[in-house]
Amino acid sequence: MLKRRIIPCLDIKDGRTVKGVNFLNLVDAGDPVELAKAYVEQGADELVFLDITATVEKRKALAGLVERIAAEINIPVTVGGGINSVEDVAVLIKAGADKITINSSAVKRPELISEIASQFGSQCVVVAIDTKLTDDGWKVFVNGGRMITPFKTVPWARKVEELGAGEIMLTSMNTDGTKSGFSLDITAEVSRSVNIPVIASGGAGTMQHFRAVFNNTSCSAALAASIFHFGEIDIRDLKKYLKEENIAVR
Repeated sequence: MLKRRIIPCLDIKDGRTVKGVNFLNLVDAGDPVELAKAYVEQGADELVFLDITATVEKRKALAGLVERIAAEINIPVTVGGGINSVEDVAVLIKAGADKITINSSAVKRPELISEIASQFGSQCVVVAIDTKLTDDGWKVFVNGGRMITPFKTVPWARKVEELGAGEIMLTSMNTDGTKSGFSLDITAEVSRSVNIPVIASGGAGTMQHFRAVFNNTSCSAALAASIFHFGEIDIRDLKKYLKEENIAVR
């Protein structure tokens, strides 16, 4: 097993970092550039930067902000929000993004995954899957979690791998922002079903939650937001704890 990664996620709205619960009730969490710099100092392995209202507001991710963040840090940055074409990706890569993440646009036009992968390489394409447990099992949601799709989560994960995605960012909407722990069942199932790395997202509240997701699933990274933004867990302390629990982290 490769060493596991710890990834802070910055959800951006109107140029500020925000955080909500179950994708709702957003509160301000600080300046994204300052947070990004702090996370590098703490030893974060990568950063994910999501312009969370870009798709709903039908606009592009904030390339200027990406540029400012990329100029200040030296770890890989994944950027998402409002990406609908190879041209949109080119703008963000030029601004300093190492990878991009797509969700709604991939569901709407799955061939976009292949187009980006053939132009920039699979390693550049992270497909975000926002999933929720419904009466019909785990389903894929789009538009910042506002809209259900006909897609079931595991078959969709297999499909995006087939189309050329290099990584999956799996967010459980049931646990997002609740600090009650990652959704281990769906994370384990998706990780088992594909041969590309899966980033577990949604629900981290304690260091034990990271231990649980690494011990009970084969995900390659765990992502969190509010516990890092509000200083509840320092990434240095988290990595020390995981190493003491015999979990190999970077």
